[in-house]
Amino acid sequence: MSEPASISSGIAARYATAVFDLASEAKALKALEADIAALQDALAQGDELARVIASPIYSRADQGRVMAAIAEALELSQTMRGALGLMAQNRRLFVLPQLLSALHRMIAEHKGEVSADITSATVLTKAQADALAKALKAQLGKSVKLNVAVDEALIGGLVVQVGSTMIDTSIRAKLAALQNRMKEVG
Repeated sequence: MSEPASISSGIAARYATAVFDLASEAKALKALEADIAALQDALAQGDELARVIASPIYSRADQGRVMAAIAEALELSQTMRGALGLMAQNRRLFVLPQLLSALHRMIAEHKGEVSADITSATVLTKAQADALAKALKAQLGKSVKLNVAVDEALIGGLVVQVGSTMIDTSIRAKLAALQNRMKEVG
């Protein structure tokens, strides 16, 4: 991991631990979960928020005002509002995406859940997604939350990633492996 990325993840982890502990003590993990989803949606909707949190040209006060307005508009909990204000004051808003990811992992771990990223060639039916979640739960011994994406370039099959483990059963991967074997022979 590069040094700046390591520093960012370290900063995000410290803030995430503090926010999680505060929300846990206040028995407000559901509200924190809603805050995380709302902020992730806000970050995904456009580049403006990403530019404000990452750009050094905005003053601490400007960043604080922007985050206060966003917190008000999204109806964020007091815990998250305080964290965003402190991050703006300390010029740490650039780690917001990593903070949200870390908080999401902490909440999932607290609930005994694990997140699985599924990429399929076509949209999975409800029955297929349920069967996959059931099979993963049996394998992992934990409740599984599926994050499903579609990539038609896979041609067929699935790519399943749980933590650092990846299982690629896609036709694209099988064709690539076959191509590599043919190169070795020829």
